[in-house]
Amino acid sequence: MTPALIDADRSSPKGRVTELRRPSVWVAAVVGAAVAAWVLFLAEGTPAGAAVDDPGKFLVTVLDGVTFAGLLFVAASGFTLIFGLMRTVNMAHGSLFLLAAYVAIRVQEAMVGRSRNIDPADVGLLDWLVPLLAGAGVAAVLGLLIQQVFLQWNEGQEMRQTLVTLAITVVLADQMLREFGGLAQRMVWPGAVTHFFSVMGERYAVTRLFMLAIAVLVGVALWLWLTRTSVGMVIRAGVDDRQMVRGLGINIRRVFALTFLAGSFLAGVGGVLGASFAGAAPGTDGSWLLNALVVVIIGGLGSLKGAAAGSLLYGMVVAFSPAYLPSQYSYYAIIMTFGLLALVLAVRPYGLFGRPA
Repeated sequence: MTPALIDADRSSPKGRVTELRRPSVWVAAVVGAAVAAWVLFLAEGTPAGAAVDDPGKFLVTVLDGVTFAGLLFVAASGFTLIFGLMRTVNMAHGSLFLLAAYVAIRVQEAMVGRSRNIDPADVGLLDWLVPLLAGAGVAAVLGLLIQQVFLQWNEGQEMRQTLVTLAITVVLADQMLREFGGLAQRMVWPGAVTHFFSVMGERYAVTRLFMLAIAVLVGVALWLWLTRTSVGMVIRAGVDDRQMVRGLGINIRRVFALTFLAGSFLAGVGGVLGASFAGAAPGTDGSWLLNALVVVIIGGLGSLKGAAAGSLLYGMVVAFSPAYLPSQYSYYAIIMTFGLLALVLAVRPYGLFGRPA
């Protein structure tokens, strides 16, 4: 049976019933039910406690997961465009993320007039938005340059693209270390959003909701671009059948260059958000490249809603693991991420919304 017939069979009612009978689906359902029961009723002796006993901490943990998912989505959406839709391996995505953060920090320092001990009260909304656009713009231009010079001529050669972009990552990491130093730096949030409010007796930062709002705007804009514009339709058609699009007289190379530009810009936006949220330092590029890769694998290659779902699942695991694991085992929280990855791939080998290439 060909892959196409297999996919058609899975999409039929009989195919869906057969998939529901797979042992991995039942294992995932049992694991989900057990986790829910533990968090809601049994999590005594954990840092957060059972949700029924302390609903405030539970709600704060949910908000932490959702807001961190927003940051993950922005960082991974550019990777989804480049790797998921275009099938171009760009291991320099994390370097673009970090470079945009460093550039934005320098621009903000120049606008505020200070290089250290910047207070949020000294930072206006423009003192944050202009550096964000500057950093993301630099990332976009550099990303386009990488695509035109190093990746355009080896389309479809994933191993060669991986090695080339890894080499670029090493070069960029050394140059950023020389230019920006090895100490952690931070982008300062504007004073207008640096406040706290109460959630069932727990303090919560408005900056995290501001970050989530930006992620929602990015997601809506990206969805409208890909589904409601002629360029977005050409991008999706070019991914499925590049030769047919060329036969219609469309310059597919120009369209893919625009896609790479947009993906690199989104990496830069994620870098500035990440620098505002947790700072920027050498090694941050590798961490966020891994985060983006995990989100895309969980959600499925080339799926925007998959990137959103993958970000939400990943964000929830990152937030809930240290809060609801027993205190003496909280250092195992990082393992839960890989457990999520294994569980999703056991149930959906192509990711939640992915399909065979």
